Amino acid sequence: MSDAPLAVTPGEPAGVGVDLALGLWAARAPDSPPFFLIDDPERVAARARLLGIPAALTPIDDPSEAVPAFPTALPVLRHGFPAESIPGRPDPVNGPATVEAITRAVDLVRAGRAAAVVTNPIQKETLYQAGFSHPGHTEYLAALSGPEVVPVMLLASPELKVVPVTIHIPLAEVPRALTTEKILTTARITADAMRRDFGIAAPRLALAGLNPHAGEGGALGREDGAVIAPAVAALRAEGIDARGPLPADTLFHEEARATYDVVLGMYHDQVLVPIKTLDFWGGVNVTLGLPFVRTSPDHGTALTLAGTGKARIDSLRAAVAMARSMAARRAAAR
Repeated sequence: MSDAPLAVTPGEPAGVGVDLALGLWAARAPDSPPFFLIDDPERVAARARLLGIPAALTPIDDPSEAVPAFPTALPVLRHGFPAESIPGRPDPVNGPATVEAITRAVDLVRAGRAAAVVTNPIQKETLYQAGFSHPGHTEYLAALSGPEVVPVMLLASPELKVVPVTIHIPLAEVPRALTTEKILTTARITADAMRRDFGIAAPRLALAGLNPHAGEGGALGREDGAVIAPAVAALRAEGIDARGPLPADTLFHEEARATYDVVLGMYHDQVLVPIKTLDFWGGVNVTLGLPFVRTSPDHGTALTLAGTGKARIDSLRAAVAMARSMAARRAAAR
């Protein structure tokens, strides 16, 4: 098991990322995974004062300083932002520095100086104004990892794990984007991650249908029989325990959830709505298929809560714990 700390990015500077990091450190237990925040120490100190959090801070220049500092102070790896960050008021001027914090975290993990990347939420619209060309964290992390990397978004909680096969695209484009090969690739990456990162020796995959009632034999759409069913057959031929296409409206109640380990949905909201309904605060966003571990809270920047002290740390706590667990499994397998 690696002794390296976790690298936590600030996310949108005007959002709740720094609030959550401060709150998580303040609520630490003796066995809490050590982490460091990539941020401007003066900015973090100012937010701590605003929130009334009595957090001691230790500016660091290298991740190796984080573990010994963590029990008594939040380690903050120095990282500058060009403009003052006012809670709730994103500034595109800070966009490049926000993205650079993510890049630094990835570089540190790939160099073995950090155990995993935990990203706080970004404000995509603000980053787009600053020239950011990726739909979100998932796609940017894949671009940093190399052209051969296919990113897969997993949302995980104790009650449910889900993967959308298509992610950040308009709903009208889903039927054209959905192919048997895309489903196969996503399912293979998911099955491998269930084994490697979650310790599930024989993962059970449930594949949701695209159309109501999984197409009703073609009466309500042909994609289920023509695109999804062949993928399921191919996966089973490869020895992967896959079932489907299954009607999505009966896939998420308690009895159904006991029959699988992860659901592959055909589009974003098909699977994100159920998990966020079941466990909004405990869900974790994980990017599978990367050469490093990345997790994130499963919520947005919460601009209206930034600087108010009302933001809950639950999802960041879960993201940090999951990152540590996944990193430990990978380290033990080396």
